[in-house]
Amino acid sequence: MNAAEPGFADRLLGRVRLSGLLSLAAPLLAIVFAGVVTSVVLLISGDPPLETLGIMIDYGTQPRSIVLTLNSATTFYLSAIAVAIGFRMNLFNIGVDGQYRLAALIAAAVGGAIALPGPLHIAMIILVAMLVGAGWASIAALLKVKRGVSEVISTIMLNAIATSLGAWLLNKERLAVEVAGSNNIGTKPIAESGQVPGMAIIPGTEAKVFGLLILAVVVGVAYHVLLNRTRFGFDLRATGRSETAAVASGVNVKKMVIIAMLLSGGAAGLIGMPQLLGSSYSYSLDFPTGLGFTGIAIALLGRNHPVGIAFGALLWAFLDTSSSILQLHEISPEIVLIMQGTIVLSVIIAYELVHRYQITAEQRRVSKELAGTTTPPREGASA
Repeated sequence: MNAAEPGFADRLLGRVRLSGLLSLAAPLLAIVFAGVVTSVVLLISGDPPLETLGIMIDYGTQPRSIVLTLNSATTFYLSAIAVAIGFRMNLFNIGVDGQYRLAALIAAAVGGAIALPGPLHIAMIILVAMLVGAGWASIAALLKVKRGVSEVISTIMLNAIATSLGAWLLNKERLAVEVAGSNNIGTKPIAESGQVPGMAIIPGTEAKVFGLLILAVVVGVAYHVLLNRTRFGFDLRATGRSETAAVASGVNVKKMVIIAMLLSGGAAGLIGMPQLLGSSYSYSLDFPTGLGFTGIAIALLGRNHPVGIAFGALLWAFLDTSSSILQLHEISPEIVLIMQGTIVLSVIIAYELVHRYQITAEQRRVSKELAGTTTPPREGASA
């Protein structure tokens, strides 16, 4: 197709719009399909689907529930961004869970041991968390570029090591102290100068939204700018699409692997900060776990786009928050896990179907244009 042809711009714009609509339709259809599957499960178990949905919406839209949803979505979003950085380069950083837990533990210990003016204290804790997360991720990066070890295998194993290392560090002889009034143990509480106050932005409740919600927004903007407005981001995405083409264009793939894993690990270090600095002020045995694996699901749901990830994090957090009311109505809260799992599987299938449709449509378009531009043989010419 020639750019000078009449209607070229309109046809190009039409294809872009169609591609955008298909990409938007994929997660929406997946959510609808997950709702259908969940409804069937509810009917089999003897629970009314519409009434269950109404209970969840009614509870999930209450002021306190909105605060809980936003707080959960903040940590989910940071986790998904950490995973998405690797995904955009075709790296599967499965070790986000171990990276953020070890980072939160070390940062909490450092934060409880030092005394600095407010902003410096907070900045020091966050910096330590990012350095620990990046440092732990660098092990998998070096194993990959130096020995060719798959990052999937190494990060899974590093998760187990991080868990054991954290358990070894979290005891009374090393980093932990007894939590007053309980059998729990945790790091020394962070002083007020290192705490981030919450924001009372939801009327009708005294509960506060994590102050580090702003940090999640900044991270999302930085992620978008880095990947879409810089040369580094272009090289990263190009390497993820075709390593051979990236090498041919002069990209140092091994260097890109190390930098991408460091960035992913650094972002992973931020995951526990909203909870640590905004609520618990100490890393103890009941510190939230499993956020790294939740981030993988949300990154897939949001297709590694910062806005898509935000909607995915809010949906996931809403479902988690709403599930707590189901047991009071004698409805199994595990129904939410079924819905979440079905959403992830449905989204993956939907995106693959959309991708195949786009390839087929493009092949048909090119074939049609080639057929239209082929000059027929002149009359009398030999075959």
